Amino acid sequence: MKKLSALICTCMLLACTAHGALAKTQLQTIDTTTVASARVNSDWVLVDTRLNDAFNGWKLDGVTRGGHITGAVDFSANWLRAEADDLEELLQEALAVKGITPDKNIVLYDANGTDAQHVADYLKKHGYNNLSYYNITEWAADSNRPMTRFPNYQKIIPASVLNEIINGNKPESFEKSERILLVEASWGEEKTSYAKGHIPGSFHINTDRIEPPANSKPMMWLLADDATLKTVARDFGFKATDTVILSGAEPMAAYRVATVLRYIGVQDVRVLNGGTTAWTMAGYALETKRHDPPAATAFGAAIPSNPDVFDTMDEVKLGLTKPKSFTLVDNRTWKEFIGEKSGYSYHDKKGRIPGAVFGYAGKTDSYAMDYYRNPDKTMRNPNEFLALWKEQGIDTTTHLSFMCGSGWRVAEIYYYADVVGLPDISVFSDGWIGWSNSPNAPTVTGTPQ
Repeated sequence: MKKLSALICTCMLLACTAHGALAKTQLQTIDTTTVASARVNSDWVLVDTRLNDAFNGWKLDGVTRGGHITGAVDFSANWLRAEADDLEELLQEALAVKGITPDKNIVLYDANGTDAQHVADYLKKHGYNNLSYYNITEWAADSNRPMTRFPNYQKIIPASVLNEIINGNKPESFEKSERILLVEASWGEEKTSYAKGHIPGSFHINTDRIEPPANSKPMMWLLADDATLKTVARDFGFKATDTVILSGAEPMAAYRVATVLRYIGVQDVRVLNGGTTAWTMAGYALETKRHDPPAATAFGAAIPSNPDVFDTMDEVKLGLTKPKSFTLVDNRTWKEFIGEKSGYSYHDKKGRIPGAVFGYAGKTDSYAMDYYRNPDKTMRNPNEFLALWKEQGIDTTTHLSFMCGSGWRVAEIYYYADVVGLPDISVFSDGWIGWSNSPNAPTVTGTPQ
C-alpha cells in the first residue's frame, strides 16, 4: 500500500511540475483497481463529490447503480455554492468530521467530470495536495464492486427527478405511481410564501390546517384531531393511493405535512431533498402561478390508516416505563434540553421529560437543524448522526419516539431515520409544548448525570 501511495503522489508531483501555475486544478486519474486498494487503506479516503441524492442511492448522471462506494464519505460540490453566512465554517467542520485531512491521500470521485474538480479547487486553496480523481461509472457498472444504497433512499428525492415528473415522465421508483400530486407546504396564507415562488404545478397547504392554533394560553399548535384531518384529506382531494411530493422554502414544514399524510394513510409520501433551495440550485425556476388542489373525492381508506406514525401522550408515558424497548429521543437544542430556554417565543416553560435522551437538532434555536443537514439543506450523511446517537447511548434496536417542541424538527428526523431503514420509529407529536402543558406531567432541568 505504501508503494501505491508513493506511485500516485509521484505522478501528481510530476503533473504539478509540468503544468506550473495551472497545476493547482490538475488531478491524476486513477483506475478501478487502485480505488479498490485505496478503499481498504487507512492512509486513503474516498470522497463522493456528487449531489447527496446520488450518495444516498439515486442513479444520477447515467450511473447504472445508485449509491456510493462502500466506505466513502461525502463532500458535495453543491455545498460550495450554498448560501450560508457561516459557509466556510460549515465546510471546514465537515472536512474534519469526515476525516478529510491534508495528510491523507484523497480520491475525489464523481460521474460527470466536474463535481470532483470543483472540490479539488477548494481543497487546493486550503493546502490539500494529495488529490486524485476517479469516475464512479466503471465501479457502478460492476455488480461485484461494493456499493451502499440507503434502504429507503427514494423517500427524499432530487430536483432532477422532480423535474422529470413535471415533464410527464415516471422516473426511477415512480413507475407504479397512479397519480402524483405536488404540494408546497408552509406556515401562513399563500401570500406569505407560496405566492413568492413554488415548484411548478404545486398547490399550497397552510400548516395551520393540520395543526390549528389552539385558543389557549400559552398558545399551542398541536396536531389536529382525526375528524379535522379527514376534512383536510377531503378539502385537498387526497386519495390513499396517491403519490405526494412535498416541497417548501423551509423543509421542516414539508416534512411536518408529510408525516401527517402518512399518518392518515396516503401510501406514498415523499419530500424534495433540500426543499426549493435544491430546486433553484439545480438551475430550475420557481413559478408564482396559483394552482388549486384536485377536487374533493373519497379518500379510499380509514383515517388514520397508519396510526403508528405518531405516539400519543399515554403511549409515551407507558414507553418510558420500559427503557429496554423504548427510547424517547429529544431532538431540541442542548439549552432547551437542560432547561436554560424554552426555545419558543410563545411558550415559556423550560426543561425536559424525565427519561428522554438528548438526540441533537440544531445549535442555535428551534429552527436550526445543524446536526441533520448539509450546507445546502439536504440530508446529512446518516452515518454521522447515527454516530452522534450512539455517543448518547441511543439504541436503534428499540422503539425510537422522536420529540421536539411541537413536531416540526422531528418530522424531518423521522424521515431521515426512515431513509436509513430503521424499522421501529415514530413521532411524539405533542412534544415538549404538549407535555409541559399537560396536568401532572413531570419535568426536569439541568445537565443529566
